[in-house]
Amino acid sequence: MSFYSYKNSGSTHCPCSLNGNEVLSGLNEKICIQVQRVYDSCLMQEQLKEQKVTLLSYGLVPTGNGSNCDPQENASTQPNMPITFESCRSTSTEGVIRNLSVERLCDRPCFGRVRCQIDVPIDILFTDASCREYIGRGMVTVDRDVLLSIPDESIVPYNIESMVSAICVSGTYLRNNVFELEICVTVVLKVLAKVEILVPSYGYCEVPPCEEFADSVCDEFFSLPLFPQTICDEDSLRARNVSCTCGNYTSSTGLGCASATAGVGCVGACGCGCNR
Repeated sequence: MSFYSYKNSGSTHCPCSLNGNEVLSGLNEKICIQVQRVYDSCLMQEQLKEQKVTLLSYGLVPTGNGSNCDPQENASTQPNMPITFESCRSTSTEGVIRNLSVERLCDRPCFGRVRCQIDVPIDILFTDASCREYIGRGMVTVDRDVLLSIPDESIVPYNIESMVSAICVSGTYLRNNVFELEICVTVVLKVLAKVEILVPSYGYCEVPPCEEFADSVCDEFFSLPLFPQTICDEDSLRARNVSCTCGNYTSSTGLGCASATAGVGCVGACGCGCNR
């Protein structure tokens, strides 16, 4: 049966047009959208010391990509010892979850014990004795044992996913393509499911036209006024409602006799005006 069938007429849980007070606020309909719902998530950050990482692959960095060295031409791709660590960081925000186990807890309904291993892909930059820069791909593995809210069983299953980020503090090459790293790791575990949710809508987005990039170095100069401004702008002072007294005289300009703090002084004994 369709959302828009007459049998669903008047249902508050189906897409439809809006009227009444909702329209006054800009809402015009209720729509059904498909999204990844986050049922629960948790953040873990830690500093891993003496972490052994084996390079899965490596290769020469193309000339001119940030190395302070001048790579030798026609050189072998095999690095010459000794190898010097430069830096490393994660290459993706998606971690790879292995050995996942979800155990529901009898004493805490809706919660479960989630145990898993998460692989964080990283790129390691290093140089060899010939001053050539290399980049290698490795993997940092972290173990997790946490409590998360787990939804009830349903036809559409939930998933456990991870968002990761890592950056190295220091590193040392050991041997046989193995580095010892001190690395800061951030892991977010999430319980997700693809669902259809009914939400109020303001309509479709209006996509503005693109603004072409233009390196206009003269814009700041061109924005200046063509002629110098007056030293004392009486209209702006009048808008500021400047008023004071100057003896027993009133302003001949309609400004009032402003004090020196307003940038306007009293002129003579015959009224007030702006000192030019």
